[in-house]
Amino acid sequence: MYNTRSIQRFIFAGILATSTLLPIVSVFAEEAPTTPIAIETTNTVSTDVPVPLPQPVAVQPVSNPYGFEALWNEGDLITKSTIFILLLMSIGTWYIIITKFIQQAKIKRQGKEAEAKFWDAASIDTAAETLDEASAYRFIAEKGINSTKKHGGNLLERIDFNTWVTISIQRAIDKIQSHLSGGLAFLATVGSTAPFVGLFGTVWGIYHALTAIGISGQASIDKVAGPVGEALIMTAIGLAVAVPAVLGYNWLTRRNKAVLDNVRTFGSDLHTVLLSGEIKNDSKSDSK
Repeated sequence: MYNTRSIQRFIFAGILATSTLLPIVSVFAEEAPTTPIAIETTNTVSTDVPVPLPQPVAVQPVSNPYGFEALWNEGDLITKSTIFILLLMSIGTWYIIITKFIQQAKIKRQGKEAEAKFWDAASIDTAAETLDEASAYRFIAEKGINSTKKHGGNLLERIDFNTWVTISIQRAIDKIQSHLSGGLAFLATVGSTAPFVGLFGTVWGIYHALTAIGISGQASIDKVAGPVGEALIMTAIGLAVAVPAVLGYNWLTRRNKAVLDNVRTFGSDLHTVLLSGEIKNDSKSDSK
């Protein structure tokens, strides 16, 4: 039989073992996975259903609130009047440039025709008839020929024949020069005033910007961007009108100089031919 001392030792050993293993068991219990066990199920529904493709997103057009269209729609009477004046200047500039270019090309073609036909005529009286009726060179030839026939009047006795023919031919050349120079003054005016008209629109746009800032009480970008954009557009329009006018004026003036040089050369040759005919007539009358 066990004694009392042995029983006490056995109980003490059991209590010690229990106190030692209890913390270890509690730690493993906290670290144990809590993932539920997956249960396999049989799905009888087919998975081959087609998936629709994503549709492209429609891009909505975004209008520019500070463009030329907004400038016209939101502009006041002064702004629209300034744009209208610049538009008229631009239309007039391109009209003059195109028409003057056609006119100069026509006179150049008439000059080539005069060089080929006029000097090969049988007489000076029939030479003008070989040219086109609308030719500038025929106009000069007729004026010169008619001046020789009208020199015998009483009022022209004090003017010598050379001076009278020279004046008649020079007047015809001056008339052609005036016809060629028509419209160039408009180009010069547009080239010098269009930037200032655009500058006026710029000043008016800045005035609107300052007014918008004063009314709102704050200089935010939405209050300033519109009027400032309007001012910049007006400046650009003024320059776009002035630059072609200046370039067109210089270009047409240079072409006019070349055309008029050919006209003056023809007038000088005609003057020489008319004087030579008068000298021959005088010599024949003296011999008789």
